[in-house]
Amino acid sequence: QVQLVESGGGLVQPGGSLRLSCAASGRTFSVAGMGWFRQGPGKEREFVAAINWKGDRTDYAGSVKGRFTISRDDAKNTMYLQMNGLKAEDTAVYYCAASQRYSVPVRDYQYDYWGQGTQVTVSS
Repeated sequence: QVQLVESGGGLVQPGGSLRLSCAASGRTFSVAGMGWFRQGPGKEREFVAAINWKGDRTDYAGSVKGRFTISRDDAKNTMYLQMNGLKAEDTAVYYCAASQRYSVPVRDYQYDYWGQGTQVTVSS
């Protein structure tokens, strides 16, 4: 089992920044890739970004490319999502996820473990 705990969400004004963290524990040696998803009000869950366990391959949704950066700290078993230039449409619950089977997974069914989510609200 792999346990994932997100933190760093909150309320931010449009144009502002936030950094989300996802701390992994348990059988982390079995993880091949990790990612972030989000679910906005009345919307389906959508892919945001993914990174392989080594941290040298990434992928992003078109809507966040150039504004968000995904990264990992191997020593801390923690994944981050740096979010800059936030917009109202970025408002959502953000979930981190881990996959044992795929290195840079972009589909939710490719993930095996999920965190509880952290709320991000972009509003003036």
